[in-house]
This record gives sequence, C-alpha cells and structure tokens, in this order.
Amino acid sequence: MNLKWKKTFSIIFSGQIFSILTSSMVQFSVIWHLTETTGSAGVLMIAGLASFLPQALLGPFIGVWLDRWNRKLTMIAADGAIAFFSLLLGVFFYLGEPSLGVVYAILMIRSAASAFHAPAFQAAIPLIAPEEQLTRVAGWHQMVFSFSSVVGPALGIAVYSASSLGTVLLLDVAGALFANLMLLFVAIPQPKPEAAEAPSFLMEFKLGWQSLIAEKPIVAITFATTIFGIAFMPLATLFPLMTLSHFGLGGYSASLVEAVFAIGMILGGALLSALASKWKDTTYMSLSLAVIGLTCLISGALGGGAFAVFAVLSFFMGAAGPLFNGPYMAMIQRAFEPEKLGRVISLVTSLMLLSSPVGLALAGPVVERYGVQSWFLGAGVVIVLTGIYIFVRFRRTNLK
Repeated sequence: MNLKWKKTFSIIFSGQIFSILTSSMVQFSVIWHLTETTGSAGVLMIAGLASFLPQALLGPFIGVWLDRWNRKLTMIAADGAIAFFSLLLGVFFYLGEPSLGVVYAILMIRSAASAFHAPAFQAAIPLIAPEEQLTRVAGWHQMVFSFSSVVGPALGIAVYSASSLGTVLLLDVAGALFANLMLLFVAIPQPKPEAAEAPSFLMEFKLGWQSLIAEKPIVAITFATTIFGIAFMPLATLFPLMTLSHFGLGGYSASLVEAVFAIGMILGGALLSALASKWKDTTYMSLSLAVIGLTCLISGALGGGAFAVFAVLSFFMGAAGPLFNGPYMAMIQRAFEPEKLGRVISLVTSLMLLSSPVGLALAGPVVERYGVQSWFLGAGVVIVLTGIYIFVRFRRTNLK
C-alpha cells in the first residue's frame, strides 16, 4: 500500500508538472504579447482580471458539482477544455492578430476551467494518500507548482521570442494532453455519495458552508489566512517597484529578486516534504509567518544601498511560503469528509484569491503616499502578529 500510493502520485505529478508549466508559459506570454503590441496598462489590467476573476467568483459554487462528479474525469475534462481553448486561440494567432475581446474571452474561459481543475485535484488527494502523509504530499505539490512558476515565464518568453505566441499555445495543448494521459493510468476512488437529505444544488451549497463553519479551528486559520493574503499578496506587484524606486536598480536586478524568491519556494516545498509529520501543521504555519513577517520588516527598513541583503531576504521569504500553504491545505483535507471536500476547498480557495485585489486596493494609496517600503514594514507587522495568533491559538490543542 505504501508503495502503491507513492507510485500513483509520481504518475499524476509527472503529468501535472507539464500541464502547470505550459499554462504558466501561456499566462506570461499572453501578457508579454499584450504589453508589446498595445503598451496599455488598461489592457493589461483587463487581461489580468479576465485570468483571475472567473476562478475566484465561481469557486464558492462549483464545489457542489465537484462533490457530485467523478474527480478524475473532472480533472481530465477541465484540462481538456483548457487545451481546446488554447488551441483555438493559437489558431486565431496563426490566422492573424485576434481582437482583444477574443483574447479576454478565452482567458476567462481558461480561468473558469481552472476553477474546476485545482479543487478537484486537491479534493482527490485524501482519497489516494494516507492521512498521515497529506502534509508530505502538499510539499510535493508546492514543489511542482513552484518549479513551474519559476521556469514557465522564462521558457514562455524564450519560445515566444524564437517563434510565436501560437507555438506557446500549442505547447500548452500538448502539456494538458500529457497530464490527461497520465491520469488515465491511475485509479482515483470516489467518495461515498451523500445521503439523500441534500437533493438540491442550493441545499448542497448550504451544507458545504455549514460544514466549513462547524470546524472552528479551520475557520480560525482561514480567517488568519485571509489577513495574511491581504498583507502579503500585494508584494508580488511591489517587488519590482522596491528594486526600481527604493534601490534605484534596473530590470536585471528586479528579475534576480523574482528568481531567488522562486528558488526559495522550490526548496521550501522540498523541505516540507522531507520534514512532514515532524511537527504539528500549525507549528509549520506559525514558523512560516514568523519568517515571512520578519523578512518583510527587515526589507522595509533597509537603506537604498542594501540590495544584496534584500535579495537574500527574498530567498528566505520564498522558502517560508510552502511551510504555510502546504500544511493549511493538508489540515483541510483531514478535517472534512471526502464527499464534502470539493465544496470546502472551493470556498477557501476563493477567499484566498479574493484577498489579492483587496490587498492591492489598500496597498496602492499607502505606497503612493508613504513609499513602497512602508507596505513591507506594515505587512511585516501584520504577518508576524498573525503567526503569533496561530501559535497561541493552537499550541495546546491536539489538532494535527
């Protein structure tokens, strides 16, 4: 049994790494193409919203269908839909420059399909892995995602520069088809159906919310996660600004910071998978927030000549990220019955996604008035306090 579940995940992840990698290539290449061809911040903002909002807004509702449908087939169908519309957009680009409306529409459809794929995958994990190994599997998933996030943009721009956006889109089709092929080789058991007391979509949706709210520890950590997201998510946008405005350096230095942050994420995922089950999940999460918060605080206090220190801090900030995200998802996977997990994961994923625009809306005026380093300082304080809250709240509980 021990070897069987590991073999299953090795097959699944071997396919998923190509699918996530090629999707990351497409995401970056499309934005880069729009930047080159339009030079419009408004166009980029709309493209970003088209890629993000459908997934965030659909999340609370699609969980009902995820818990009704076969999760393996849902993943295959979602990846297949992404592949089809990548192919369609590639055909448009080969025939000529498509209108912005077409690009926005296809980005929205890809985002909607992703809203089904990611939660279906997360909800399937407890059906395959032993409960005590869920944190380790979360570490593997963080490594796959981080690696794809690092390599994807670089490969995307290389292929785009050497050929065309259409070629990048065709590679995305190949990545999705390979991921689906790997899924055909594994068996993913289905959870037992819920009792007939939830016969309608509305009732099943309500039961999902009630199940989440009934788990007070998960509610407390989800609240803390939302606060963390509001403080931390704007930093993805502010890292280049910190390099350019505070340290007075150019694009090469900004890309270096992004690279060391991403490499830190990969190593953090590896560390989590190696140390899984050594401590409680809440201990990993508290440690993660302490490291992220302190690196933010120190970054905000650095002088204009300390760019090298900022780069090192960025590495540790990235490395700490998987120590929060992985255990949080593992806790959710343990806390809920498999037949309700699709709804719960969809709900919490939407909350995390929606924290990003809230954080950006708050960060904009603060950075404009007080400078970019002020958000690093403020975010550091908020994140450290959030970590202390989780540590104090759960230090004497038996919660895994």
